[in-house]
Amino acid sequence: MDHAADAHRTDLMTITRHVLNEQSKHPESKGDFTILLSHIVLGCKFVCSAVNKAGLAKLIGLAGETNVQGEEQKKLDVLSNEVFVKALISSGRTCVLVSEEDEEATFVDPSLRGKYCVVFDPLDGSSNIDCGVSIGTIFGIYMVKDKDNVSLDDVLQPGKHMVAAGYCMYGSSCTLVLSTGNGVNGFTLDPSLGEFILTHPDIKIPKRGKLYSVNEGNAKNWDTPTAKFVEKCKFPEDGSSPKSLRYIGSMVADVHRTLLYGGIFLYPADKKSPNGKLRVLYEVFPMSFLMEQAGGQAFTGEQRALDLVPTKIHQRSPVFLGSYDDVEEIVALYAAEEKKA
Repeated sequence: MDHAADAHRTDLMTITRHVLNEQSKHPESKGDFTILLSHIVLGCKFVCSAVNKAGLAKLIGLAGETNVQGEEQKKLDVLSNEVFVKALISSGRTCVLVSEEDEEATFVDPSLRGKYCVVFDPLDGSSNIDCGVSIGTIFGIYMVKDKDNVSLDDVLQPGKHMVAAGYCMYGSSCTLVLSTGNGVNGFTLDPSLGEFILTHPDIKIPKRGKLYSVNEGNAKNWDTPTAKFVEKCKFPEDGSSPKSLRYIGSMVADVHRTLLYGGIFLYPADKKSPNGKLRVLYEVFPMSFLMEQAGGQAFTGEQRALDLVPTKIHQRSPVFLGSYDDVEEIVALYAAEEKKA
């Protein structure tokens, strides 16, 4: 890479320009989606700045409340949630919001309503803030049929009905990965400009990867297909090299690495969490949407992840996502197990 030339690039593809380019392909579009996205981007910039200052600003201490999932809330979680809720409502383009931090869905005041529902986890992996591990925001967007007559059913849709999904990772750099149903693009925040610049155009996940990512501390509680798959990663029967284990424990960071380098990310159900641990609407669906758009796949242990129809806003599900051929192996192991039963 020629960094000297890079530093003097003048033709920068910002995220706004990228989304406007996409919009111009749809002459019927009124720009609502573009406006909504610019509010999400603003929320990401704010949270990025707050995360970077967290240690200094004593924001790290616990806010003393416990959220719906029974997790102690960090001050940054609370702050990030407020920022996104306010940014999304003020866009005038949303009607229902579902956040990991709020027990109930938020129905936007009719005077400010638009045609989109946004589901999001404002700060995923926030327990990792203290040790400097990457954390992130995950979001998914649905369109409603009738903004004047919205209900929870507008949000409880299968992931395949999402119109867009993405995440923003706050790490060594601030990276926003987005799909509007037409491939996956990665943008990196240039702090000197305050703009997200396209750095990873048209991300495609390798068909097979050399990495697997799972919390092996739960191995004694796994079901047979998961245990067999991980055993195969470590001791391949065909004489090939074993896969390397990489597990950060922050979903955004683990999925980001999987997307760029290939491999598989697993969060299976186990005896302790028979329904899995990750939330369907704002963790499993957006990440599965991105994986499929990048040429990978996502599976719940029973079906394609994006076909799942949620019945509750904080519903959980197991998930296996990543390179197409790697996920195909786990699909085959579950199918074989099913036959035995």
